[in-house]
Formats: sequence, C-alpha cells, structure tokens
Amino acid sequence: MPTYTYETLSKTGADPQRFEIFQRMSDDPLLFHPTNGQRIKRIITGGQGIRRGAIRRSTVVNKSLPAASACKCATQAIGHHRHNHTHNH
Repeated sequence: MPTYTYETLSKTGADPQRFEIFQRMSDDPLLFHPTNGQRIKRIITGGQGIRRGAIRRSTVVNKSLPAASACKCATQAIGHHRHNHTHNH
C-alpha cells in the first residue's frame, strides 16, 4: 500500500503539521485526522520511487536502447561543430 502525506488545516493560522498514512490507492482521501479529528488535506509529494538495491529504478538505463548512448560522432570527434551525416537512431 502506498504512503500518503497529509497536512492539518487550521482556522487560527497555526503552522500545519504533516504526517503520513498508509492507504489503498482506491481509498478516498481522509478529511479528518484519525486520532484528534482535526480537518486535514492530502498533499501531493514527489514520492520515494521504486528502488532496486541502492539505485532508484527510474535512473536505471537500458544501454541496448539507441537513446541510452551517444552517437559515434559525439564520441569520436570532440570539438567538431559540424558533421555531414544523418542520425538513424
């Protein structure tokens, strides 16, 4: 189950407090704090991502794909400003 971040809502202007709750994706957002009944709202955050070992899965590169590596003209001739060929990646 994913972890959702919630923030308290205050009518008095007090600083909001943030906390996390495990919920199913199909559950409706909570409207009240589960222990004190204070009004709350769900906050959208960047999230943790999916991790595989010490590397985030979103940063794992499939090097067999053409976009994962530089073309030969970039690796062979550093400093050349023009080249007369097409890229068929």
